Amino acid sequence: MSHVLRRALLASPTAPARAAADALADACDWCPLDEAEVVIALGGDGFMLQTLHRMLERRTPPVPVFGMNLGTVGFLMNEWRQHGLDERLARARPFKVTPLQMSATGIDGRIHTLPAINEVSLLRETRQTAKLEVTVNGRIVLPELACDGILVATPAGSTAYNFSAQGPILPLGSGMLALTPISPFRPRRWRGAILPDKARISLRVLDPGKRPVSAVADQREVRDVAQVDISMDRQRELTLLFDPEHALDDRITMEQFIA
Repeated sequence: MSHVLRRALLASPTAPARAAADALADACDWCPLDEAEVVIALGGDGFMLQTLHRMLERRTPPVPVFGMNLGTVGFLMNEWRQHGLDERLARARPFKVTPLQMSATGIDGRIHTLPAINEVSLLRETRQTAKLEVTVNGRIVLPELACDGILVATPAGSTAYNFSAQGPILPLGSGMLALTPISPFRPRRWRGAILPDKARISLRVLDPGKRPVSAVADQREVRDVAQVDISMDRQRELTLLFDPEHALDDRITMEQFIA
């Protein structure tokens, strides 16, 4: 007899997600999150990000997450269906997602370390243009970038904020990161870079007193930073589960051809 994975059910507070959770209430014996071997998440992409961050906060290794879309886009989610969950989990394809680690040093000297699944972004806090020094693997590659901000995106996050900022879409498994400026003013012709995901990226704020900058790891913000160091955190790999027909890697590729 095959082992039935212990499952936890998490739902967004939206009405459709709560209704779906009620519909699944008797589908199996749900367990608390801390005891789960797999998580069922009901909501949209934003809720999936919240769920993945909860996985990262767990002391035990993160468990796989199977999402069903009760939101708007649902890029990271499977189709919502009330029935057939056992069969879907048995056939699900795993996709590994490696988060970024942001180490942000404030102008007060305090260090804030946060994970980011989609991107780390630096943004000006006032009307003053941000001025940043960009370093890759210990080498200064841009002594001064004048801009509204800059971001570092993973392949999983490359279709989100990064794409809106005219950054490249990165295929899953490409082993790359996108370094994308936000409204760059100088140098005018610089439109970003694609870097190996082994790269260590440092962003130093020039004149942080006059031109304050905040750093955001997905949805968590640290204000008034002096320097931000970014690298992949390979010790905290996450697993998303998808129906075989979902083909997340193919969906990311096809985003490049949507007019």
